[in-house]
Amino acid sequence: MPKSPPSLFDQAEAEARGRAQPLAARMRPRSLAEYVGQRHLLDADQLLARMIRAGRLGSVLLHGPPGCGKTTLAELLAIETGSQMRSLSAVTSGVKDIRDAIAWAEDLVARGDRPPLLFVDEIHRFNRAQQDALLPDVESGTLSLVGATTSNPYFAINGALLSRSQLFALRPLDVEEIAAVIRRAIAEPDRGLGRYAIEADEEAIGFLAKACEGDARRALSALEIAVLSDAGAAAAATGEAPVKLTLELARQSYGDQQIGYDATGDDHYDLASALIKSIRGSDVDASIYWLARMLEGGEDIRFLCRRLVILASEDVGNADPQALPLAVAAMQACEFIGLPECQLTLSQTVAYLALAPKSNSATVAIGAARRDVRENRVLPVPIALRDSHYAGSKQLGHGADYRYSHNDPEGVVSQDYLGVAKDYYHPVPRGFEAELAERLAGLRKKLREISAD
Repeated sequence: MPKSPPSLFDQAEAEARGRAQPLAARMRPRSLAEYVGQRHLLDADQLLARMIRAGRLGSVLLHGPPGCGKTTLAELLAIETGSQMRSLSAVTSGVKDIRDAIAWAEDLVARGDRPPLLFVDEIHRFNRAQQDALLPDVESGTLSLVGATTSNPYFAINGALLSRSQLFALRPLDVEEIAAVIRRAIAEPDRGLGRYAIEADEEAIGFLAKACEGDARRALSALEIAVLSDAGAAAAATGEAPVKLTLELARQSYGDQQIGYDATGDDHYDLASALIKSIRGSDVDASIYWLARMLEGGEDIRFLCRRLVILASEDVGNADPQALPLAVAAMQACEFIGLPECQLTLSQTVAYLALAPKSNSATVAIGAARRDVRENRVLPVPIALRDSHYAGSKQLGHGADYRYSHNDPEGVVSQDYLGVAKDYYHPVPRGFEAELAERLAGLRKKLREISAD
């Protein structure tokens, strides 16, 4: 049966629901022309734009930080391709909901409609069975799947679904793009705040655009609070007095900075990588910043300590032999003290490691030696070095001709400890390893001398 036209009651209810929506929801773009940002995906020569023009979406995975427009883009994909759309949240939906959506899609296709779009928000929350339930209909073309996730899809999405999907990374909106969204919301009379007389300072707009960290929702929420909470808002609605959106009002309406940090996901690994690479690169200021980001995000202190102890050997090594004892002492101190005071110990340690001379010679040496053990013929222990403390060892010749180093005035004797000449350790000419390099040259020369005896 054809749908009956909406009644006056339906229209009134729709208007009431619209007024109850927050500004961020009301200002969602209704077409790609209104969509701000993501030009690397939507410019005419880009793959996603071509897929939209062709009307063939297939399976699409949108990944990016909160507030960058994933859900809105999914809705616009349905509009631009003329497809009906159904939305599921992976947080609250199960296999039954997926099957209901698939049955709905099959009915539409059976009656001659184009394949609909199924949008799954937070798709990484679906388990393997739930993700696999989508595969047959994605492959058959019964529906177009658009999944959205804030997690790295290579970690969070099943390989089977991943291989059948086009991945598109959405980026946080930049300051100018957020500012454009704010200005549009201020000027828009129907969906936005244009019914109020608003005098907005550019520095207030700039603050909101920067403080939201690329999340348009947060910027619009703070803008709405600022305008509606101002004492002159009621008068401004009648044109009697304007709302003055000042920097101070913007600050008061924004609240404390929210540090986005997933201690078990991408943020954990990306920030840990940034911290280690900054220390390795000897940029102490960047190192302290990434440490602060991890502390503010609630990173596990033991994880931080483990990483610093590893780095002390891996990247500083014998260029500064004090680095490892300091890192171990920091680990023990942090375990004993705990937060918040142990942040001082961590800062001290990170600063020391960042400024220390760097060497990965020990790291390279053990890697080369283990590779040699795996890939080449295993060397037997020389007879002179074998254990000679048990009955019968002398009959086997173990320990024969072993030369005791302490009997030599220099504490070093010419002796073969390996059976072949191998050079695994190559000290760098930095820090204490420069001294070790000089000593090593003399030692290798003496150790490899052919004894006149």
